[in-house]
Amino acid sequence: MQPISFARSFLSKGLSKSVGKVSVASIVLQPIILIGVLGCAISVNAQAAASTNNDNPTNGLQLISLNADEIADENDTDNLSNIADMLDVADEPDDSIDSVPDESALTDDADNIDTEIPAEVAQVSLNAISPETLKTFVAVVDLVRRQYVDAVNDEELFSNAMSGMLTKLDSHAEFLDAEAYENLRAFTEGDVGDIGIKVNYQPEAGYWVVTEVIDDSPADKKGIAVGDYLHQIDEFKLDEGRQVNDVEQLLTGIAGTQVDIITSKAGRRKHTTTLQRNNSHPQIIETKLVDGIAIVKLPAFQNNSREKLLEGLINLNAPISGILLDMRDNPGGVLTSAVSVASLFMDDTDVVQVQARQNKSRVLSTQGDAILKPLPLVVLQNRYSASAAEVLASSLQAQKRATIIGEVSYGKGSVQSVIPLNDEQAVKLTVANYMTAAGKQIDEIGVEPDVTLSGSENTWEQQALEIVKARALGSGIRFVRKNATKE
Repeated sequence: MQPISFARSFLSKGLSKSVGKVSVASIVLQPIILIGVLGCAISVNAQAAASTNNDNPTNGLQLISLNADEIADENDTDNLSNIADMLDVADEPDDSIDSVPDESALTDDADNIDTEIPAEVAQVSLNAISPETLKTFVAVVDLVRRQYVDAVNDEELFSNAMSGMLTKLDSHAEFLDAEAYENLRAFTEGDVGDIGIKVNYQPEAGYWVVTEVIDDSPADKKGIAVGDYLHQIDEFKLDEGRQVNDVEQLLTGIAGTQVDIITSKAGRRKHTTTLQRNNSHPQIIETKLVDGIAIVKLPAFQNNSREKLLEGLINLNAPISGILLDMRDNPGGVLTSAVSVASLFMDDTDVVQVQARQNKSRVLSTQGDAILKPLPLVVLQNRYSASAAEVLASSLQAQKRATIIGEVSYGKGSVQSVIPLNDEQAVKLTVANYMTAAGKQIDEIGVEPDVTLSGSENTWEQQALEIVKARALGSGIRFVRKNATKE
């Protein structure tokens, strides 16, 4: 099992002390995944990076500067950049996020694991728990066994107890079952998920109503049905002021993450249901060319986002005079992927600070040649752009490398560590916060745009496009495959 690192998204939502013979030390010796979820961020270890490098679709590519749409001389080092070399640098393991220390010592080397328990809880044992509390817990379990309307086995009860303990810490912590854990691991390759329902606001009822439930989806398995009223998603209450896109984005997030919804059967008592976004679907980086401007839709950050972005520019097969990077609704993803994308536009630049509880902040910086540095850049964001998306936007803004337009982003600035308990279960726990490279807080604040847009988002792309056009290069830059220059 290979460790992965992430940073969280708004679209998603600890370890218990040792019990009996199970010690905290035995838990922290497991490999770790770091996640940050309304957006998230991830980095892969050396082995994982090496395994993907051989299949890299952009190995052997070159960036060629064109004047009047003519390919520059292959020996012109001012205009020619070896993308293969750049990709090799980007594909080298970035351990900076993994080196962020916490109680579980984020490292791949079990021999160097720090198993020291924090001083403030080092002497806490089960004996410190009030006998009355233990008695009450047992009584509640017994009561549910005997009186609950449906039969519930003890495995489910204790799983729910662990889940409740974690979700009460903060909205990001959770207990992951086998399906959710696997989906989180799969997210590094591009999966975003939802709970499998469609909803619409029905004025005659005065509520948001479930209009479709996908068979065998998480919602279907938990008994959500067509006609149910949807009152709330996590902390967001729903009313007639919400748009369909708002509700869809609240229900969507990193595959495997968790969301609480409050529903009711018409006229009956409201009920809270915790669901995992296991109805997953791959995300595609869409690229199109409009009047010489490359419009890149970046839906999330996965391990291969940088390479897929470059591949999209190559496939345009035309000179590019500017880039519009659309990160609307981007919930985040792999943090080091965001740093790799930033490295396309800036060189020798600090991108983000990561601060754990007991350690100095660690700074993640760009690496390699900024091969897109000459191109004017505009970033489009909305209130659902989060986590790793905010890291990228804030760093580009701080360096005056890009103009950020749209609305204030979500404001998610915490890092979650996904800690395996065994091959099928894990705990997702908040272990650090991240800030802009300048030390400014993102959590609950977001990134302020340089140009604020309002009204229908359908018009935003065109408004952003006009801003890029005003700054476009006189002659474009073209991506071609390396062997294309020899034909």
